[in-house]
Amino acid sequence: MRWLRSAAGYPMSYQIALNFEDGVTRFITATAAETIADAAYRQGINIPLDCRDGACGTCKCLAEAGSYDLGDEYIDDALSEAEAAQGYVLTCQMRAQSDCVLRVPVSAQLCKTEQASYQASISALTELSASTLALSLKGQALEQLAFLPGQYVNLQVPGSAQTRAYSFSSLPRAGEVSFLIRNVPGGLMSHYLSAEAKLGDAISLRGPLGSFYLRQIQRPLLLLAGGTGLAPFTAMLEQIAEQGSTQPVQLLYGVTHDQDLVELDKLEGFTQRIPNFSYRACVASPDSNYPHKGYVTQHIEAGHLNHGEVDIYLCGPPPMVEAVSRYMSEQGISPANFYYEKFAASA
Repeated sequence: MRWLRSAAGYPMSYQIALNFEDGVTRFITATAAETIADAAYRQGINIPLDCRDGACGTCKCLAEAGSYDLGDEYIDDALSEAEAAQGYVLTCQMRAQSDCVLRVPVSAQLCKTEQASYQASISALTELSASTLALSLKGQALEQLAFLPGQYVNLQVPGSAQTRAYSFSSLPRAGEVSFLIRNVPGGLMSHYLSAEAKLGDAISLRGPLGSFYLRQIQRPLLLLAGGTGLAPFTAMLEQIAEQGSTQPVQLLYGVTHDQDLVELDKLEGFTQRIPNFSYRACVASPDSNYPHKGYVTQHIEAGHLNHGEVDIYLCGPPPMVEAVSRYMSEQGISPANFYYEKFAASA
């Protein structure tokens, strides 16, 4: 996420990501002196609440990242000591002391907000392989775009009312964002990008969306990518490179054919920027000439799993998600957290 800071001379403010249960994410700023509920209301988002006094519990949310003051005017019936220890907060009492991520247990519509829309244009389009395209979009509106690394956005296919969902493969920089897009034969977006698109073409975005995003790193990470499911991980690794991590981060990246391997130079670059990062790519095809063959599950080692004290992130097609889940069960390993996102190509 690209955090925003107040200009010098103004009260310190923080950026708060509100993740709603329908997958919509909205970002607000909150000063250290105001409650999150008040900050949200000031910016047109009505987090459900009944009392504003810490008595009803209606505004209870889960703080997934950040530092904050719980407040001292709520009662145990609204927020128990055990809930507070798990990270639950009352937004009518909570005051931020850093940038935070909150999970809001209601839909964005109920809070009278919706997906944000942005207009941008194609700034770069590269064929990384026969199966993968790299797309970059740039625009002044994107300078206001914020998202959690791992999330996705809906891109409208030019000349069509249809949209396609793609994960960000980079953090936003100077109003520009990037995506890895599978080149699907007969695919609506694939055809447009490979046969019609020109630099400068306008494309609209709606989002960000999704509950698949990098949480606060508290233990070793195992990242499992299948095909263009690599995209959210390159965004996550960019953030880890910027913020640092004392925990080991390991990535296993699997594809079907040799020609499907992309962005290996970028992954190699992350090994220089993140001292405790390592990766391995593997190719499933028996005809492969790549040194590491087989499926991702064949390359998971005991050290990767750390006796279950590990957070696993997986992004890939449904069969891969099911295979990894089955592998974990067979190994008798229950990871501390298992976050995954399935994707399927749209023709």
